[in-house]
Formats: sequence, structure tokens, C-alpha cells
Amino acid sequence: MPSHQVTLSSILAYHARRAPMRVALIVDDIAITYDELDARTNQRARMLAAHGVGGGDFVTVALPNGVEFYETVFAIWKLGAIPNIVSAKLARPELEAILDIVRPKLFLGSAPPADIPVLASDKAGAQQYSADPLAEVISPHWKAMTSGGSTGRPKVIVDAMPAIWNPQEGFLGQRPGDTILNPGPLYHNAPFHCINMGLFVGATIVEMGRFDALRALELIEAHHVDWVTMVPTMMHRIWRLGPDVLSRFELPSLRMMLHMAAPCAPWLKEAWIDWLGSERVWEYYGTTEGTGSTMISGTDWLARRGSVGRVREGYAMKILDAEGEECPTGEVGEIFFRPEGGPGSTYHYMGSASRRVGEWEAPGDLGRVDAEGYLYLSDRRNDLIISGGANIYPQEVEAALEAHPGVRSSAVIGLPDEDWGAVVHAIVQPVEGCTPDERELLDFVGERLTRYKLPKRIEFTTEPLRDEAGKVRRAALREARLAEIERETLSS
Repeated sequence: MPSHQVTLSSILAYHARRAPMRVALIVDDIAITYDELDARTNQRARMLAAHGVGGGDFVTVALPNGVEFYETVFAIWKLGAIPNIVSAKLARPELEAILDIVRPKLFLGSAPPADIPVLASDKAGAQQYSADPLAEVISPHWKAMTSGGSTGRPKVIVDAMPAIWNPQEGFLGQRPGDTILNPGPLYHNAPFHCINMGLFVGATIVEMGRFDALRALELIEAHHVDWVTMVPTMMHRIWRLGPDVLSRFELPSLRMMLHMAAPCAPWLKEAWIDWLGSERVWEYYGTTEGTGSTMISGTDWLARRGSVGRVREGYAMKILDAEGEECPTGEVGEIFFRPEGGPGSTYHYMGSASRRVGEWEAPGDLGRVDAEGYLYLSDRRNDLIISGGANIYPQEVEAALEAHPGVRSSAVIGLPDEDWGAVVHAIVQPVEGCTPDERELLDFVGERLTRYKLPKRIEFTTEPLRDEAGKVRRAALREARLAEIERETLSS
């Protein structure tokens, strides 16, 4: 291990030795120092070890944001194990599908699966164990995040990076010793990655628990937050507080607001730039797989409105047409990335296979690049719906709808929404002679899917939704509804 690298099993102790009273976490106005967090994670690691967790084991974590989540993840690293993060509110069928892929040594959460050892949430249970330091170990993979996959079937993205980091190397503009606000759910890759990277460089994390627009501004101001990452839905909810509220907050400490995970409406981004200044508003576009990414400052964005930036150091990018040939400058095609270490150097899948063209891999987006190499996104290659930064796959929602005895077929599309970016719109063809109740149908689907995947609107139709080959015409259905929305807007 290079001398400038520190194992994640000892990185809390590293910061505690240098500044034992440095605050690591602030949760519900309670401050926890690096020294305290190190001791508590030693206790929790011994508790997990008592349940059989050891080096190289997967541990599935289904806990909400909070102190216990942070303690648990660092405890897993202290045993050389691999945290597999899932939502604490994941629907049972989805959870079981993930666990069937991962087969973890232990599951931590409140929805016990049938045949995997479970440790229910117990904030005080670790206190009976010693807080003395443990032997230093290195987990082979620092995280294993989950995704619905391109078809909605779950897959696990196992990061190739071992659990080591340079404690002086800030991630995406973070700096050692920053104060960082976390407004997002830690089971999503972006918050998990960014917030833990902050702890790796000795930052103080202000954990919101649950996002609230006004409280986010109050916390940034009260704790002199330097760095925050948001999704456009959060940005929109803050903006909707209105000028009277926003004028009370200049947020002088905030060096960087980095948004990611979903497209941001140009008007909203421009509004934030007008409010905070172009040097403080940044955008990141990339993949959980770590195959490639781009980044752009607000200043560059104003000069290239709509761009998500140039490819970052360590990656290469190409735009390919349907035949796999490179597109000319300015022509829309599918985006492909290649990491410096080549294909497979940044991750591997469990439960899926990579989609590659030679050494190049596609995240599933369409776009174009200008003469200076700036990327502009156009659309998704498939029908993925991104709502509030979360991926929703129509086929998965359709399968849940069509499990209802009164539904003959369905088509799920994403329609634009000012707050969420997009919302799930379900078009349902009932069984002849049957008229399902919308509320009952939503309750039925809610037993099979996580809440954020539920349709926000259900439209009933007698028209066939699939062709003779059984394929749904999502693009045509979406275009027709967008045209109807436009007609209604023009006539109002």
C-alpha cells in the first residue's frame, strides 16, 4: 500500500490522532468527534464479528440515515468486509431479489429475510463490546451499491477500489477539514460516495436525516457549510421557497453546490447561478460503475448553456452511432466511456452483464460533443424514468400493474414534472368488463414496489397498448401525451 494511502479500517483513527476533538458528525444537533466515532465503530465491528462477519464478506445494510448507519458502514470496513447498501424501505420482493444475488453474511435492518442471518437495528447493542483498536485490514471492495438495471431486474455494482484512500485527496472539489451537508438518502450512490469521501478527508458531516428545503438553508448557514451535493428536485424545492425567504440567505461559507443524478432544467440552474454566483454552482455527470464522468462549473455552463462538461482526467469518451462508428462533432449518438485502467477496472456486476463495444461501455444516454469536447445530453437510450434523482424502470412497474387480475396490459412512461423532473404515468388497459378502482390498484402495486416507483397518475384506456409482438409503444404514447399537454398549455 503506498505510504500516502490509509486503510478505511484505520482512517477514523488517523483523523482522531491528529485532531481528536474534530467533529465528524452532527446529527439532530448532537456532535460526535472523530475520536468518539472511531471508538463506537470499534465496538460495532466487534458486534458484527460476533455474528460471523469477516474479511471479504458482504453485509447488506438497510438502515435509514443516522448515526447507526455511519457506525455500521465503518464497522464493516474495520472487519475487511464489503457494505452492500439498500433502502430501509425497499419493497420485500426487490429486497429478496437483491439478497438472492449477494447472499450476504449478515443483513442489518428491520425486514428480516427468510434464510439469511439478521441483526435488527439496535443502536445500543454494540456498547457491551470493547472500543479498543482492531487489527488493520483492507476490504477488497469499498462498496457494493444496487441498481434496478436496464430492465428493472436488480443488479449489484461492486466497486473495484479496495478500502483505502489518501486522506489529503478531496473528492469532486471537497477539501480536507470541510464542513459538508448531506441532504440525500445514503442508499443512493451519490450521497453515499460523496459523504463518506468527506469523512475520509476529515470533514464534518452535517446529516439532515430527511430533506427539508428551509432547514437545508438554515443548516448551511448555522454550521458554515463549505460543500453540498443536491439533485435538481432539491434545488427546485429550495427555489420554491420564494424570494422573500431566499433573500435571507447569502450562504457566504458555501464554496460549492454540486448537482448530479438527474437532468437540471436550464432555467432552474440559471436561477441558482444568479443567486449564488457561477463560481459556486457545479454539475457532475457520471456512472455508479465509475467508467467515466464529466464536470462543469457554472461559469463554463453560462458560456455553453446545456453542457454537462468535459470528460474528467482518467477517462476517455466517445459518441457512437447505431453501427458503432464514431459520430462527427455535434452529431447525437450514444455516449460511451472508457476508464484509464480499461474495461472492468472500476467495477464488476453481480446479477447482470456489462454492455460494451470493444473497450468502451455505455451508461445508456444519448448526447453530442462540441468542437472543444463539451458534452450535451440529449435523451436516454432506453425508457428509463429519472424522478427526483432516482431511476425507475417502466417494465418493472408494468409487471406489478399487470399482476392485478383486472389489468389486461399497461404502459408506463415518464412525463415532465416541475418538482420531480419526471413522474411515473401509467396507462392501463383493463380486462374487458372490469373497471379497477385507482386507489385499490395503487395499493396493490404498493405491496410490490418501493413507494417512489408508484405511478403518480393512472390513465385508463380501452385501446391496445402493445403490438402483435407484445412490445409496448412507450415512445409514441409519451409523445401523444406531451402533445396533449402542450395543447392544453396553449389554450389556457
